[in-house]
Amino acid sequence: MRVPCEKMDGTKQGARMALQVGVVGGGQLARMMIAPAVELGVRVRVLAEQAGMAAELAAESVGDYRDLETVRAFAAGVDVVTFDHEHVPQEVLRALVADGIAVRPGPDALQYAQDKLLMRARLDELGMPQPEWAEIADGPGLQAFLDSHGGRAVIKTPRGGYDGKGVRVVTSSADAEDWLAEGAPLLVEELVDFTRELAQQVARRPSGQVVAYPAVETIQRDGVCAEVIAPAPHATGRLAEVAARLGEEIAEGLGVTGMLAVELFETADERILVNELAMRPHNSGHWGQDGAVTGQFEQHLRAVLDLPLGDPGIRQPWSVMVNLLGGPATDSLESRLPAALAAHPAVKVHLYGKEPRPGRKVGHVTAVGDDLDAVVYEARAAAAFFGD
Repeated sequence: MRVPCEKMDGTKQGARMALQVGVVGGGQLARMMIAPAVELGVRVRVLAEQAGMAAELAAESVGDYRDLETVRAFAAGVDVVTFDHEHVPQEVLRALVADGIAVRPGPDALQYAQDKLLMRARLDELGMPQPEWAEIADGPGLQAFLDSHGGRAVIKTPRGGYDGKGVRVVTSSADAEDWLAEGAPLLVEELVDFTRELAQQVARRPSGQVVAYPAVETIQRDGVCAEVIAPAPHATGRLAEVAARLGEEIAEGLGVTGMLAVELFETADERILVNELAMRPHNSGHWGQDGAVTGQFEQHLRAVLDLPLGDPGIRQPWSVMVNLLGGPATDSLESRLPAALAAHPAVKVHLYGKEPRPGRKVGHVTAVGDDLDAVVYEARAAAAFFGD
C-alpha cells in the first residue's frame, strides 16, 4: 500500500487540509474557539493585535486589524474570516468581501454591532421593542431629551464602548460637555427602570438555519457582567418564547451569520426591551461550555462554516457562570488553581492566560446542577479563590 508522504507543512500529499477559520483578534473569545475546533477537526488561525495575547496558542500572525493589507494577507489562507471583537473597520471588511473572501458575520450585519445609532435605527425599522432614543449633537438637543424623559437619561458613544465604557447617566447637558465637545454625534436613551437584565443568544448559518439558546439572566457590577444564570429564573413560557423570537427575528433581519447575543431589559410590567447586540461569542454565553449540549464556541464555528448547527439545549437544570475580574494582586491565578479545584471538584475553571489587573476579565468558573442555590454557592465559592 502506498503511504502518502508528508510535506514540509505537515500535511500529506493527496490529503485535503482541514477547514480553516481565521479569527481576527487574539482575546479570550478566540482562545476558547481552539478546543472545539480541535474536536471538529477544524484549524483555527488567529490574527492577534500583539504577541502574548490570550489566544497565542493559535496566533499565527501578529498585526494591526485596521490595516487592509495585513488583514488581506491573513485572510488569504483561510476558508472563512470571523472575529473575536467587532472593531475591524468597514472599509477593511468590504475590501475582503470584494476579494471574494467569506466574512462572517459580513459587514452589512456587523455595522449594527459597530455603531449603536445605526443599530437603533435599524431595530426601529424591524419593529423591535427598545428604549426611546435620539441622536444628539449639542447641549440643547440633550437637554430637550432630558426634559421630556423625567430629567435623567443614558448617553452612549455610538462606537467603541463595551463593559460600561462609553456609557454615562446624565441629568443635565453639562454632564456631557466633554463628549459633546468632541463634535461627534451621541446616542441618548431613556433611563429604563428595569427589574433585571437578560441575554438571548441565537446562532444562524448562511444557508438560513437558526437555533436559539435559553434566555439567561445577567448580573452586572460597575457595568461589567459578573454572573450569568442559565436559564433565567422565572423565564419559562411566554417570556422565554418572546426572547427567543426577538433573537431569531433580529438575526434574520440583520443577516447575521455566527453567534448573536441580544442584551435585554426586563421591566416590572414584563416588557422586554433590546439594549445592545454582539455578533460573536459573548460573555453571557460562557455557561454553555459546560452547561449546554453545544457550547457557543463550537456553535459559532459550525455557523460560520455553514455546518449543521448543534443542539443548544441545557444538560442540567441550572448553570451558573461567575467571571473572575481583576485577579489576585500578590500572586498568580495559576497558583490559586490547586486549592480551588480541590475544594470544588465539580466546578469548571477557565483561565484566559491574561495578567491580572483591576476590573479585567481574566477567567470564569461554571457550576451546573439541579438545585439553583447550591449551584450559585459552588460557582461563587470557587471564584472567590481567585480574588484578594
